[in-house]
Amino acid sequence: MSFEPITGRYLTVTIAGAPRRIYIEEAGAGRPVLCLHTAGADTRQWRHLMNDAAVTEGNRLIAFDMPWHGKSLPPEGWESREYLLTTEAYIETVLAVVGGMGLDRPVLAGCSMGGRIALQLAALHPDRFSGFIAIEASDFQPAWYDIDWFHRPDAHGGEMGAALVSANISPHAPPVERWNTLWMFMQSGPGVFRGDLSFYTRDDSLIARLGRIDTGKTPVHLLVGAYDLTCTPEDARRTAEAIPGATLAVMEELGHFPMSEHPEGFRPFFLDALARMPRPRAAAA
Repeated sequence: MSFEPITGRYLTVTIAGAPRRIYIEEAGAGRPVLCLHTAGADTRQWRHLMNDAAVTEGNRLIAFDMPWHGKSLPPEGWESREYLLTTEAYIETVLAVVGGMGLDRPVLAGCSMGGRIALQLAALHPDRFSGFIAIEASDFQPAWYDIDWFHRPDAHGGEMGAALVSANISPHAPPVERWNTLWMFMQSGPGVFRGDLSFYTRDDSLIARLGRIDTGKTPVHLLVGAYDLTCTPEDARRTAEAIPGATLAVMEELGHFPMSEHPEGFRPFFLDALARMPRPRAAAA
């Protein structure tokens, strides 16, 4: 019997003029690496890397549940409003956590919608971060499905979401991790996956901003799974080519949720991505 090195706590920050109680997990010490989960999921997607001593040696991995996700409750009055995530609200939330935790220019690593917002932050707020790891991220990905199916009275939104994303998991993923990944989507709150996908499939504002990203100041490295049907290698390559100086790695045996579906397969790619990010300068003696 043993405890894992991951610790969890809550941080209250102000977002849209109101308090939000955010659940945060972290492990390791050293350079801060802020990790963002995908749509409809939560920090559990990062648990394997946070338990990996080779990853946390010299790196302080931090992951948080977005409001409405995991252990972060919706805001007061949620029962009378529709949840639709926006770029502005997402950016404000990430920056509020960075400020609330007192993080000094962390590396930002995000997957799927988290990768999309990482690129938005690289364009709009590069001074707040030291580098960006955009996983399964592209400039814009319109829906090839009806997102309203994920919040209907005649369908189980969680099971519908899990069914959709199951096609985005690599056939090389260990069965236990495939099902652990799908379980998170099955547990998603009513309308949450739909609200996340509203941001992911309707906001194309990033396209015109990619040229503003200065990789000379804050490096950008994209990772994409060969089995990702939502953000294909072609999508990621197109996006990387629109960012002068960005680098890209295609992960041959991985899908859309690499850190969760196949952590062992993702590990070397993530370690390589971290090695591309700058280390904080040591304080002068």
